[in-house]
Amino acid sequence: MSGNSSTVNSILDQIGASGHKKVVFCNDPDTGLKAIIAIHDTTLGPAIGGTRMWNYASEAEALEDVLRLSRAMTYKSAITGINLGGGNAVIIGDSRKQKSEAMMRSYGRFIKNLNGEFITAEDVGTNTRDMEYIRMETTHVTGVPESLGGAGDPSPTTAKGVYLGIKACVKEVFGTDMLAGRSVVVQGIGNVGEHLVELLRAENVEVYISDINEDRLQHVARTYKAKPIAADKIFGLNADIYAPCALGATVNDRTIDKMKFAIIAGSANNQLADEQVHGKKLLEKGILFAPDYLINAGGLISCYSELTGYGKKRTTQLTENIYNATRDVIKMSKKDNIPTVWAANRIAEQRIIDIKKIKSSF
Repeated sequence: MSGNSSTVNSILDQIGASGHKKVVFCNDPDTGLKAIIAIHDTTLGPAIGGTRMWNYASEAEALEDVLRLSRAMTYKSAITGINLGGGNAVIIGDSRKQKSEAMMRSYGRFIKNLNGEFITAEDVGTNTRDMEYIRMETTHVTGVPESLGGAGDPSPTTAKGVYLGIKACVKEVFGTDMLAGRSVVVQGIGNVGEHLVELLRAENVEVYISDINEDRLQHVARTYKAKPIAADKIFGLNADIYAPCALGATVNDRTIDKMKFAIIAGSANNQLADEQVHGKKLLEKGILFAPDYLINAGGLISCYSELTGYGKKRTTQLTENIYNATRDVIKMSKKDNIPTVWAANRIAEQRIIDIKKIKSSF
């Protein structure tokens, strides 16, 4: 018993240390559902976040991931200037083999029981079809197909935001935001990565691509005339920009030492293995880092537009603001000589503090 109680204590300590409002563990043996929903902050509005389905090595690893992802969503919503809080969810399992309609609908019921405190969307391992199943049980879901009145796949909007973030950084480093002739390494060519490759190639950028799926790699290389490279060759490349668009923590002690890039700007969440340590290391090395949760906010904006009934025009306006927001972060980083990720955090935290003041007055 003592072993179990210490595990519970460590879980509660972990949740407490990360400042989360609520963490819900969902277990449905009938459908095989094992999920964790984490609600970090709801000062600005209901918590929104994707549902990731991943074959985690342990439940502890799943908890750590969902706590990090949900906290990042709070900051993403805040810095993007929209009225939503931060949350996220993970389903433990192999999305290719274990996912079913029954499982997703069971999960939708858990969301329904949160009474609007958490709204979900797709993430790694889930898609618009899964959102349809969740929608059968609860209205607190976005990213449903356009045929059902939703905004559809948010990937193109996410890619557009990353592309604008890259332009904002290129302007800072090279004095112009023209991308022609620049070189970019896109790591991970899933939905967002492929859209980004398309946007970059349209501007005549030299694009290197890497992905664990060899068939997809060759297909995207042929389609957009991009250059496929092996994963272990990425960090030795002499390219201008590194765009991580797969899983997080690829910017770490080992990789930073090898890097010759001028800029890091991609769509992956939590790119820095340690925000404090690696944000500083990049600053010292003179590599400009575009905070991931700022430039990958296009998908969130798409979902927000779906929730508020905004049209495509407003979605485009909000997404285009990522360029200026990135420039503001760079400006503060230079003025105070702090890593860009610290500057972004400051701006996001200040907005939450300001809105908290008006909310506590009635």
